[in-house]
Amino acid sequence: MRQKMGVLGPVGTHSEAAALYLMAWQRLDCEIVCFGDIGECLHAAETGAVDAAFVPVENSLEGAIAVTLDTLAHSDTLRVRREVIWPVHNYLMARRADGEIRCVYSHAQPIAQCRDFLLRCCPRAEIIKTASTARAAEIVGAASADAGWAAICTRRAGELNGLVEIAGKIEDRGSNCTRFFEVVRDGTIPPPAEKNDTVLLVCQIDGARAGALYDVLGEFARRSVNLTRIESRPARTELGAYMFFFDLDAHSDADAVHASIDAVAEKSVWLKVLGAFPVHMAHNE
Repeated sequence: MRQKMGVLGPVGTHSEAAALYLMAWQRLDCEIVCFGDIGECLHAAETGAVDAAFVPVENSLEGAIAVTLDTLAHSDTLRVRREVIWPVHNYLMARRADGEIRCVYSHAQPIAQCRDFLLRCCPRAEIIKTASTARAAEIVGAASADAGWAAICTRRAGELNGLVEIAGKIEDRGSNCTRFFEVVRDGTIPPPAEKNDTVLLVCQIDGARAGALYDVLGEFARRSVNLTRIESRPARTELGAYMFFFDLDAHSDADAVHASIDAVAEKSVWLKVLGAFPVHMAHNE
């Protein structure tokens, strides 16, 4: 039976494009299942409705995707199997290439990623947020050609909905990229054969104690374990309580990594290791 991989849908999203790349790169024979939002996608992986969820976790311009981090932190079963860094290219597409653009539809992330472009080229257009870039393309594709509506979406989503390209690669920074996690239930799918690049852990520390975070960071520093990323999120237990996500460089000494995690666990209210996994930089022209 073919495995199922959940992504943020409908077809034509950046999530689907990155998932297709992953499947081709790893020669995976998976059926892609589209979900209306990231939370639903992760829940499907947690319940076994799909074998894996391929979801965004951070954009280089707009920061962390809160629902992905929060779900991973509070789940007892989900683990990260692999990370793919996906170069993001956004396109302004409409039913016709000429005429005034009165409304621009897209997901909140691409809208933010293309803020400068919109101010320059569509200063009077109403900006309307949608559940995904592909949904934006569907809305614009169903409108009259004279409506003056446009979508910020992938080229594939636009073409699937009969749209033409007005402007391409309109993101404000050429370095725009999104990190995606392939998330599975713990123990259900063997780990990949590639060497691990990152160890991801999350913990809650006693924020009421002065120097608590300093003490935790010191456990990594003393053992020369490099941190490539730190992110904080509300713990959702009380005001002022936070949990911290740490990306550890898995190329650091293995004994030092394990010792630092054990030491941090002793200084934390709770700690989870969410995965040790390879990181792949995709190519998206």
